[in-house]
Amino acid sequence: MTDPADRFLQPASPRQRRYEALRARFVDGCSTADAADRFGYAPGSFRNLCSQFLRSDDPDFLFPPERPAAAAASPASDSAARARERILALRQDELSVHDISALLRREGLPHSVGFVHKVLRQQGLPKLARRPPEQLPAVLNAPLADRRALDLTPRRLRTAFGGLFLFAPDLARLGLPGLAAGLPGSRMIPAECALLALLALKLWGIGRPSRIMPAVLDEGIALFAGLNAMPKRSSLTEYSCRYDPRLLEPFTQRWHHALRAVHSGLGAGRSFDLDFHAIPYHGDDALVEKHYVSKRSRSQQAVLCFLARDADARSFAWASARPSKRTQNDQVLRFVEAWKQRTGSPPAELVFDSRLTTYANLARLEADGIAFLTLRRRSAKMVEQLLALPRHSWRSIRLTNVGRRFRNPRILDQTVRLRDYPKPVRQIAIRDLGHDQPTLLLTNQLEASAAELIDRYARRMLIENTIADAVNFFHLDALSAAVPLRIDLDVQLTLMASALYRLLANRLGQRFRSAEPASLFRKFVQASATVDIQPHQIEVTLGRRAHNPHLIAAGYADSTTAIPWLHDRALKINFA
Repeated sequence: MTDPADRFLQPASPRQRRYEALRARFVDGCSTADAADRFGYAPGSFRNLCSQFLRSDDPDFLFPPERPAAAAASPASDSAARARERILALRQDELSVHDISALLRREGLPHSVGFVHKVLRQQGLPKLARRPPEQLPAVLNAPLADRRALDLTPRRLRTAFGGLFLFAPDLARLGLPGLAAGLPGSRMIPAECALLALLALKLWGIGRPSRIMPAVLDEGIALFAGLNAMPKRSSLTEYSCRYDPRLLEPFTQRWHHALRAVHSGLGAGRSFDLDFHAIPYHGDDALVEKHYVSKRSRSQQAVLCFLARDADARSFAWASARPSKRTQNDQVLRFVEAWKQRTGSPPAELVFDSRLTTYANLARLEADGIAFLTLRRRSAKMVEQLLALPRHSWRSIRLTNVGRRFRNPRILDQTVRLRDYPKPVRQIAIRDLGHDQPTLLLTNQLEASAAELIDRYARRMLIENTIADAVNFFHLDALSAAVPLRIDLDVQLTLMASALYRLLANRLGQRFRSAEPASLFRKFVQASATVDIQPHQIEVTLGRRAHNPHLIAAGYADSTTAIPWLHDRALKINFA
């Protein structure tokens, strides 16, 4: 500046500009707008500055102290700077924030998904558009799954899938490598490792195809499966296609016998709840028939699945995928034959609804000495005749396991003749049970009391809750679980995962014996862990959780189990 007056009228320092602007306003008598315009303030900002000056008693208000010089960059700030550079470089490869966060952990720059998102937002980079799975980029540096590359050298690692190791002792006791004998496999991914990888995704409730990619980079879930890395979606899908359906029944037999040896209650059921479940199919396949999908209240292309649930063990005992309309009425007989082969005797009792089979098949169940309990379809004429009966023809009973409002229904207990059934069968008509029309129960159990039979059929409704849990948690309706799988293998994996959760529930004790898999997962399984690989032992230390004392009381911390697919290393579970 050539003119010394410009040093006052055009101050270069922010502190001096503040002083000159306030002096012009309160000493020289300039208006607020003129003073703000002269010294480059926004009118509103200058009004606020004037207000602060009038309220302040601080003698240093006009000349606040200078800020101290910035300290030397700390190692943490250097790490954050390097992470920011790496984040921007990775985003050029069209990676999502989750993939970038996973790669940073692998490269020794651990930062959360939120930090990655903040860095990208500060740089003005938009979110990636939602893309179908086939258009997602491959995760950088993701290793190929290879059993031969499994590294068990002493080291420590962190995993988000620590709770999976709670199932490893039971799988070892079941003899999983022997069960998988005969199933397809390769030198890189043996049969038991492929089965464990698919089962791990079921046990963790991973349902969307896109959600498997972060698991590829987690060493813990790969270690659970006995691999150096989780197989990609394409590898697991290919395994499903190589799976010969003729191998399914022998494998199911071996699984059942092993399960019964570990826990007799899960393999020796006597009473079973039967039901069909239609899995919606959204493709275009002339071989897929139309079935009634209750969830959508309509008929559409669907894959029909027959399920048998052990009423006492509360887990699926048998399943059949893809029965056709022509054979669906005979699925109950197929289940009886399969159960005879497994146990040497037919099931003692079958409970199902009116649309599951025919009266002729009921006669065959009677001939085999199998007790059945089912509903009867009501015709208008049948309902009219029942409602016309005088009130004294009905008698009241008291139920124990139903809502208080419907605890005292009226019943009419009689024998009736059915078409294609050779002798009279017992029919119990029930009123005042919450329905406008009488409910009709058919059974060949002549000695049991009506209250016991009604209560037993009411408990049969729990199979619908179990199927709903399989649909929601095990993703039975996805036709893809975590990867596109053939439906017969997907159903078998659902049965296995259901049984493993029941083993966990039974081990935890009476309080959790009736808990559903989704609840057990949230309370016990969904836990991160630190894994210490030692020369002769693998220690898994689960993070602190409110329900860990129940696992300790169940004995999970008291024993070690040799894991065959981890070179017989002893697995020890600890708790932080």
